[in-house]
Amino acid sequence: MSTEARAAVLRSGIAYAVLVAGALLTVAPLVLSAFTAMKTTEQFTTESALAPPHPATLDNFRTVLDQGLGRAVVVTALMTVCITGGQLITSVLAAYAFARTSFPGRDVLFWGYLATMMVPSVVTLVPLYLMFAKTGWLNTFWALVLPFVFGSPYAIFLLRQYFRAIPGELIDAARMDGAATPDILWNVVVPMSRPILATLTIITVVSQWNNFMWPLVAASGPRWQVLTVATANMQTRYNAQWTLVMAATTLAIAPLVVLFVLFQRHVLRSIAWTGLK
Repeated sequence: MSTEARAAVLRSGIAYAVLVAGALLTVAPLVLSAFTAMKTTEQFTTESALAPPHPATLDNFRTVLDQGLGRAVVVTALMTVCITGGQLITSVLAAYAFARTSFPGRDVLFWGYLATMMVPSVVTLVPLYLMFAKTGWLNTFWALVLPFVFGSPYAIFLLRQYFRAIPGELIDAARMDGAATPDILWNVVVPMSRPILATLTIITVVSQWNNFMWPLVAASGPRWQVLTVATANMQTRYNAQWTLVMAATTLAIAPLVVLFVLFQRHVLRSIAWTGLK
């Protein structure tokens, strides 16, 4: 084997070793959380934290679900589905308008809207609270959904850049065939944008599933308590029972892990298309 070949093999080995180490560092907390959640209190106190549960038990999951976490999962799932669907629809419409239509002040409006990304969310917390308090919508499902359902600057920016990369000849050909703007959008642009839409779906689901501050303020009662708030309350209530705390944490993380595994191929394709690395 030549010197260049040995050097190439060495570089590949180092690269794979770094990737494996990074993967282990990422996965290890999830595995440790799942192991702890499936242990009894006696197993947790007498065995090593890295030891797999033997025998495994699901009693901790049943306990936290009976203590109100099950309702929180349902509320969080409904909130996330509504917000994700609303954001995707409104962001697609706005991004197409900014990318493929011409109207006075288009660029000024776009960059002005994009500048709102620099405003911390905590700045709008008090005004939002006062608005919903005056309308009487605090401690309701609408208080959880309405502030986030009508698109986001990041989603509109990402979709705009993706739509601008679609060849204009395809849109012109569809227009020459008699397709109106809504037909071009939903039958040409959207099917070609499935990778970036999958990426935005994951980003939106993760951000809303993990949303804590606004649900804590807007829905203080147990009826519309979301998963992050319920998990935080359980950490306070069961601060010495780590098996129950890890069961709640595992239930909160598991749907996001499954979602990423299902859509990771689309995420990689969208990153390769848009050039974001």
